Amino acid sequence: MTPRSLTVGLLALGAICLAGCSTEEQPQQQLKPLALKEQVSNVVKSSDGYVVNWAGVLANGNPWHFGEHVVATVVARDAGGREVVRLDQPLDAVPPGGSLPFTGQATAAQKPAKVTIDYRPAQWRPAARIASAFQQFPVSRVQTLRQKDGSYLVTGYVANPYQLPASSLVVNALLRDAAGKLLGGASTFVDDVQAGRPPRFILTVEGLPGGAKVAKTDVTARTWGSTARPYEELALGGAVPLHTVKPTTQPFAVDRGSQILTGRQQ
Repeated sequence: MTPRSLTVGLLALGAICLAGCSTEEQPQQQLKPLALKEQVSNVVKSSDGYVVNWAGVLANGNPWHFGEHVVATVVARDAGGREVVRLDQPLDAVPPGGSLPFTGQATAAQKPAKVTIDYRPAQWRPAARIASAFQQFPVSRVQTLRQKDGSYLVTGYVANPYQLPASSLVVNALLRDAAGKLLGGASTFVDDVQAGRPPRFILTVEGLPGGAKVAKTDVTARTWGSTARPYEELALGGAVPLHTVKPTTQPFAVDRGSQILTGRQQ
């Protein structure tokens, strides 16, 4: 075979390879479904029937995707198996690599004997920023006080780490016993949360089982809505700088950390 023939043959082989590679389908990224870390439900008697309370935590094991349009379906049945409560609860978007604490409440005319909670699969959307850009909303000065009627009053302050104001945040409080077991929880909202001006939140957790002993309260805050848009808008606006106060002391006359030795020491 002449060199010219060899060159033509190699070019033809390369063209065949490129044609085959271009038609080959690229493997799709496999995303993990949301994982239910824990959940609990309680039924208590009220003046007009029965109240069903529930709380849970969903985890997102995908580091680059938001879980959107998640819905929890709560069904309560009486001792005869008849439905006394059926409720679809839209949940907020689950951040990449994060978790979603949530709570809810419904009333029933008949006493529920069993409560089940199912979850529709999330719709996945790639995050507009890296996971570290979605910072947590700091919660401080949390107090949990038991009331005479057996409920718990939870108060505290929630801050905004971003430069843009958060129009509305959901605050969730989950109560646990000494072993860390989830007992129940409740939620509330705070509006117009601006950097440097943390508002106070107040919520009441009711319907805990009799004899429950609360030893710990987990409080978290997040953006409200079934999509990631509110969270992403805050992240795209940038976080508040950690150091915003200008130093008042005079600079060092000699920066000893950057001295350069030009000559050989004796």
